[in-house]
Amino acid sequence: MKALRQQALWHRVLLRSLFLVSLGLVSCGESDQPKPITRWELFAEPFIDQWKEAAMPKTGGTAREAEGFVLKAGQPMTGIVFADWSKQGLPLTDYAISYEAMRTSGHDFFGALTFPVGSPERCVTFVLGGWGGSQVGISSIDGFDASENETGSSQHLENDRWYRVRIEVSNRWLKVLLNDRPIINTNITSRTLTLRAGEVVNCVPFGFATYRTEGKLRNCVIEKAKAPL
Repeated sequence: MKALRQQALWHRVLLRSLFLVSLGLVSCGESDQPKPITRWELFAEPFIDQWKEAAMPKTGGTAREAEGFVLKAGQPMTGIVFADWSKQGLPLTDYAISYEAMRTSGHDFFGALTFPVGSPERCVTFVLGGWGGSQVGISSIDGFDASENETGSSQHLENDRWYRVRIEVSNRWLKVLLNDRPIINTNITSRTLTLRAGEVVNCVPFGFATYRTEGKLRNCVIEKAKAPL
């Protein structure tokens, strides 16, 4: 009888050990699964090499720096484009864009960003410092550009100073913060979003441009929201 009790005890110990080992294997298997990417630093490896100069007819040329790019003054525009947006699995909605821009010479926009809203074919441009140097806003909404729709405003923008931009994109809203200060919060439900006519089309689906102005760009980061914005 004693031998039978010992045998039963060892059997229970063996079963418990096998159960714990199986839990360990499941845990290891789960940890080996790749986590979905939710953050992309587009001015760092491996993405920085995928930027190309946009096909502007009279571009001023671009230069790569340690932290980003210089867009030299064009006649009128210079731009860079990240054409592999969809190929790299970047989001089309419920995401945020952050970057820094500086105007080093000239008197017009220096960090205008074209970006997708829900589709690579549905893009708008955030204008930073247009129409003589102070205008900001989204071009275009219902056919009206940043100087004509409710997103437009005049901001004091100095040369040789970095400005932080954050753009939040959803199917319902476009929000923009400038140096952490909200400047745009507009409902885009059932609105028509298009690009302003002109060379900015060469920045689709994601790209920066300057207008008769030299600008610098750095710290371009895309973040997928954890929940719908």
